[in-house]
Amino acid sequence: MEIYLYVFLLALAAGTLSGMIGTGSSLLLLPMLVHAFGPRAAMPVMAIAAIIGNLSRMVVWWRQIDWRAAVVYALFGMPAASLGAHTLLALPAWIIDCALGLFFWGMLPLRRYLHKTQRRLSLVQLSLCGAGIGFLTGLVLSTGPMSVPVFTAYGLRGGAFLATEAASALLLYSSKVGTFVAQDALSWQTALQGLLVGAGIMLGTVGSKSLLLKFPARTFDIVIDLLLFISGAALLYSAWCG
Repeated sequence: MEIYLYVFLLALAAGTLSGMIGTGSSLLLLPMLVHAFGPRAAMPVMAIAAIIGNLSRMVVWWRQIDWRAAVVYALFGMPAASLGAHTLLALPAWIIDCALGLFFWGMLPLRRYLHKTQRRLSLVQLSLCGAGIGFLTGLVLSTGPMSVPVFTAYGLRGGAFLATEAASALLLYSSKVGTFVAQDALSWQTALQGLLVGAGIMLGTVGSKSLLLKFPARTFDIVIDLLLFISGAALLYSAWCG
């Protein structure tokens, strides 16, 4: 019971963070979930929790969703996420940990590059980004730090960014969970664990709305980079020990 309490409290903190900056919940939670449930179970648990967390962000900022951008992004992203999930299920546990850790560390310089370009994306470019990020979402789970510069480059800010990114992510994660179900990789126990984590994320997200406008952009970048580095290090350590 203690491990479930720790996971729920961490999910609450992760939900507050993602409600303020649009990402970060899976970066913060994934190492703990891998430790608590194992790398194979942690992926579907986090996928279910991500659906609930993104749904809560959509509810909080419902009126500001750019549905055209969300649908275009997810149109190619959903089948790509399913393909990535199929690939994930065929990999050994230590490779999953290693891939996640290296991906998180690789996002550090990539995020800065995308931020410096400051280019405005078209709907066609947004759909192509959705396909690439969708596959990575199916394969390595957490691509929030990558979708942040994509949607901001499209021109979304504040609540509109949070809601639209959440709507597109909800569709991508739904495709991934559907793949887990089709491959018999989602037990009732795993589903309940995902609901527990998702409940914590939801409560944190709802409570974070009033904090959003007080969160400086510079602090946003520092928090994301710190989460990427720590989560990547924890997962690489897990892969080394495994």
